[in-house]
Amino acid sequence: MIYLKTEEEIKLIRESSLLVSKTLALVASKIRLGISTFELDKMAGTFIRNYGGIPAFLGFEGFPNTLCISVNDVVVHGIPSEYKIKDGDIVSVDCGVLKNGFYGDSCYTFQVGNISEQKKLLCKIAKEALTLAIGKAVEGNRIGALGDAIQKHAENAGFSVVRELTGHGIGRNLHEEPDVPNYGRPWRGEKLLNGMTIAIEPMLSAGSRKIYQMEDGWTVKTIDGKPAAHFEHTVLVRRDKAEVLTTFEIIEEEIEKNNFLWQNSLL
Repeated sequence: MIYLKTEEEIKLIRESSLLVSKTLALVASKIRLGISTFELDKMAGTFIRNYGGIPAFLGFEGFPNTLCISVNDVVVHGIPSEYKIKDGDIVSVDCGVLKNGFYGDSCYTFQVGNISEQKKLLCKIAKEALTLAIGKAVEGNRIGALGDAIQKHAENAGFSVVRELTGHGIGRNLHEEPDVPNYGRPWRGEKLLNGMTIAIEPMLSAGSRKIYQMEDGWTVKTIDGKPAAHFEHTVLVRRDKAEVLTTFEIIEEEIEKNNFLWQNSLL
């Protein structure tokens, strides 16, 4: 059952979503060569709690950490560990927060150090695909219009869309109806209605769209070892124009500061 949110509920989802974005901005300010993914996870968990939130992923169906941190060929659900981030890594950091009874969810793929042209383009196309899908998230369209926009943009650039993993509704629960696939046709799927809140999250691979799950029961990798990128926003469906409840702006402000420090460290 799809649950349409009231304006008061939307206000609370916006608050949770902003805390997600602030947490990812913290990650953006701390991510660097040599830092472990577990260190980033620990900082994020403390930050969320300090601002009155609860890490949404921690304990969700048994997941052991605050963040999903997925490096290079890991598509999603990477478990933070002692792995130290290396020059040339792309690092997808997925974060969820529960606050005041409502969830927010977002993901950003960070480029650390000297990135290959393929990885740069992959991240660019994945982020653009998210923007295109958000443009379709208006009342009267169907869910398939979002997936169609993502799929066409990805495949026209020579990349693949991971099909087994989807976006989702969000609100009082982290995952609600409807599923939001990253492929499809504009005339298929649930009809979008004003007041729906959904997490739109393109997951693209530089190679095959096929994936496999590791023995830890969580980590999902590309089958051919090619890199993957993942971007996600929590989005409110409106009548004329979708409203994005999470934000990349404060994340990218921190990235610019980090890049400045990186470049100057090479002088």
